[in-house]
Amino acid sequence: MTTPDPATPTSVDVAIVGAGFAGIGMATQLARRATESFVVLERADAVGGTWRDNTYPGIACDIPAHLYSFSFRPPTDWATLYPRGADIQRYLQRTVDDEGLAPHIRLGCELRQARWDDDGAYWSLSTGSGPIRARVLVMAVGRLSEPHLPDVEGLESFTGTVVHTASWREDLLSGGERIGVVGTGASAVQVIPHLAENAEELVVFSRTPPYVVPREDRRLSDSERAELQIPENAQALRERLLHDADKGFRQRLGLHPDIDDIRDRALGHLNRQIGSPTLRADLTPEYEIGCKRILLSDDFYPALERPNVVFESSALDSVVECKARAVSGNTYDLDVLVMATGFEATRPPAATRIRGRGGRVLADHWSDGMVSYASTTVSGFPNMFVLDGPNAALGHNSAIYMIETQLDYVVGALDFLAHNGSRSLEVTAQAEAEYTREIDERSAATVWLTGCESWYVDPRSGRLTLLWPGTAVSFRERNGTFDPQPYLTETRSQDRGGPSR
Repeated sequence: MTTPDPATPTSVDVAIVGAGFAGIGMATQLARRATESFVVLERADAVGGTWRDNTYPGIACDIPAHLYSFSFRPPTDWATLYPRGADIQRYLQRTVDDEGLAPHIRLGCELRQARWDDDGAYWSLSTGSGPIRARVLVMAVGRLSEPHLPDVEGLESFTGTVVHTASWREDLLSGGERIGVVGTGASAVQVIPHLAENAEELVVFSRTPPYVVPREDRRLSDSERAELQIPENAQALRERLLHDADKGFRQRLGLHPDIDDIRDRALGHLNRQIGSPTLRADLTPEYEIGCKRILLSDDFYPALERPNVVFESSALDSVVECKARAVSGNTYDLDVLVMATGFEATRPPAATRIRGRGGRVLADHWSDGMVSYASTTVSGFPNMFVLDGPNAALGHNSAIYMIETQLDYVVGALDFLAHNGSRSLEVTAQAEAEYTREIDERSAATVWLTGCESWYVDPRSGRLTLLWPGTAVSFRERNGTFDPQPYLTETRSQDRGGPSR
């Protein structure tokens, strides 16, 4: 790949920030169109996003492989029902190779700032490899890119090693360590069984226990794998998985008997796998199922009954050198602290680097929680599209389906810009406000707003800002086709008197 001259701005039609699923999906669509010039900016030294960064033992996806992949790519020969993290990383790298995306990708190139130029109607980007001008900016940084570290008193004094699950190192453990795991979310339930095998002692700090249902993963037989290499078979399975998963949204509405069935399944799993009445009580959630992420695991509960594992049913409160103190007052001597504490999802740090019309900072626009129109565009930020951002995720189905819906929307907008002779496209503040009210109304009846704390809900405003409060199919019906009606446009022949409808 040729290194650009840092003094000369590179001019492209589209700049994509991030080379995870969303960024690679967008780049694939643009490469196949061969209409717009584009560049992908990736701050790391490889593609893959979440699946590049997270390499802890046991890392895997909780969506079946044939649904957690692009519908527009030939079916991959997945070995198991649920894909391992390394399998997904290889799938994304293979997509880059097969689609010829490598010449468009700048690795080790961090976006430092993006500023909208009102007069020139383009985005001016400051990056680690020089300036870039782009007519369109696509933010594909994802929700799981900035690790969250809780504010623990004295953590800096810890004499051992502190590591977040998103920053795992293969040489971290040699065996026999005293390990503390902070959190019992999706990453924790995957890594804990593996850490328990070789730890002298493993302490699990749990602020709130999760609901866990059986994972029931398995290897696919040779005949199954051969059948699923046929595109029609893979697509049929994908459709079945999608619609089966969408049925789970009734649970999130608290509808009976759906929510009772999933609750009974989770508590039955707990009762079957945990023999100790005391531990079973500590692991029984007091909030409604679905309010927090429902986890999939067959080995998390058995790991907690190992003799070298301690389940601490309170959060980590403070650290003094090697001693970790829980809120309960219990103290543990530890060598390693593993922070399975999630990500800065509702307040993406990248938003502090984006300046729209009049220099307004995106983080300021989102000070009361992320808002958007069609979960993809933001008022005051012309020619900018956000993938996997405000209300574009799901708590019960595949994120890739949602991303593909957004890709269709962006492609429609690009077609409109090209065919309408427009310099800029900006959603109105009214349309954004009306869409936000729609989201809030849809969210009101869901379990996500029943009072428990979760990373789906913005902590300042109390609004559901991450999830789409509906089915995956309803998201596509609502947001899968670009409609120019709610947008202000400025044509190339227009003077600077202002945008028009």
